[in-house]
Amino acid sequence: MNTQVAIAGAGPAGLMLACELRTAGVPTVVFDPLPEPRRTAPGVAINPTVVELLGQRGVMEALRADGMEFRQAFFAHLALDPGKLPEERAYNFAVPQQQVERRLEEHAAKLGADIRRGYRITDLEQDEEGVTLTVAGPDGARHTERCGYLAGCDGAGSTVRELLDVGFTGQDSPFYGIIADLDMTEELFPHLGARQYDEGLFTVTPTGPTTLRVLTGELGRTPPDPEAEPSPAELRERARHITGADLALESPHWLGRWFHVTRLADRYRVGRVFLVGEAAHVHFPLGGQALSTTVEDAVNLGWKLAAAVHGRAPEGLLDTYHAERHPVGARACRTTLAQTALMHPMDRIAPVRELLAELIGYDDVNAHLVRLAGALDVTYPAGSEEGGTAHPLTGRRPGDVPLETSEGARGLAELLRPGRGVVVDLSGGLLGLRGTEGWRGRVDVVMAEPSAHIAATGLLLRPDGRVAWATDDSDDEGLRAALERWFGQPADPARDAGRSKGGEGRV
Repeated sequence: MNTQVAIAGAGPAGLMLACELRTAGVPTVVFDPLPEPRRTAPGVAINPTVVELLGQRGVMEALRADGMEFRQAFFAHLALDPGKLPEERAYNFAVPQQQVERRLEEHAAKLGADIRRGYRITDLEQDEEGVTLTVAGPDGARHTERCGYLAGCDGAGSTVRELLDVGFTGQDSPFYGIIADLDMTEELFPHLGARQYDEGLFTVTPTGPTTLRVLTGELGRTPPDPEAEPSPAELRERARHITGADLALESPHWLGRWFHVTRLADRYRVGRVFLVGEAAHVHFPLGGQALSTTVEDAVNLGWKLAAAVHGRAPEGLLDTYHAERHPVGARACRTTLAQTALMHPMDRIAPVRELLAELIGYDDVNAHLVRLAGALDVTYPAGSEEGGTAHPLTGRRPGDVPLETSEGARGLAELLRPGRGVVVDLSGGLLGLRGTEGWRGRVDVVMAEPSAHIAATGLLLRPDGRVAWATDDSDDEGLRAALERWFGQPADPARDAGRSKGGEGRV
């Protein structure tokens, strides 16, 4: 079986998953019905979660040339200050979504992913050994492909989800939205940013040196014909209705509609098939939350699928994908609905917004909403732990904390780049790290100086950057149980018995 994992869809979810799988050396093929990459996409920014996750795999290095950092965040279009967070985290980054997809595709191809454009999956059957796919090619001819696992990353209208007969429950809310890219004009400069008016929202964002992205949005209204392509005249009319200004919005490079849909898949896993990204959840696009939820789905699933393909997955590891990510998708749906409730109807909700803006002046309220809007507050349940209560860091993902190691200054993102687990010893050599030799090739060990940014003397990081174990003292009790839970049984603990304890390198 040459194709160990097949992916339906070459959007952010599918491409990020392909990068994760190829980083782990898993043969991967991506099928996408489009003959070429998208040149237009609604997103104009990525939030701190995506910045940090792309940084872990080296993709942000290329992407930084395509956009710019901006040190502001929003909740229901109310301004927040990320600079007041007590911890060091990434900032939002303004960049068109199509550029994110382009950089991910370049990275996936460089790693050896087989990306087949013009191909779509039309049917699937699975058994205990794998999944058989029916695939239609660019000429319409159909053939079968056999794979070990399938990931449905094919968007809100997911064919894979429909073939699995998985429910996609939620609501379609009345909304009248138009999106367009136009040449930059001085007339639009005063409207830069996300602005809330009594009649709706009007957003103007740079998408390049000479172009601007313009969005109109009216909650509680529907367009006369939602299926019809919008016209420049319609865009100008809706902008005038919202802002009161008659703006010259002619000759857009492209026009489209956007909608207010909230839906969540009942299950993220059916046997050997998984749902990822918008195939699993869709909600109103606010603060980059949709893309962050999508990308972290892929990063969460990737290393677990790789462990299963390599025969190293402990029992139940693949089930943790649904257990960890389904609640996150559900919360994203709830919190975006809460934000839209704070945006309409403006004549009645304005006093509540004024009160919330006042509360945001308190640092702890600001910090809570910054983390929520940036998906920095996501914490996975610790589960059953040996030896009592789990450490407070368990289940969390630290930012790119700088460390002083025996190899010089290195950040956590760099340590995670190979896609393996990482034990970080911050104890000054006091941790014994007993028995870690058996996970050589799956987990690295790094000795580092104590850090004021990490409230622990030792960490075990999963390949997705989540803390699987931590300690505050020189006791490594519970480390072996965490290694077995997330990385399987040790290969041969006696093999490296002669290695000096606490040394930096592969274990």
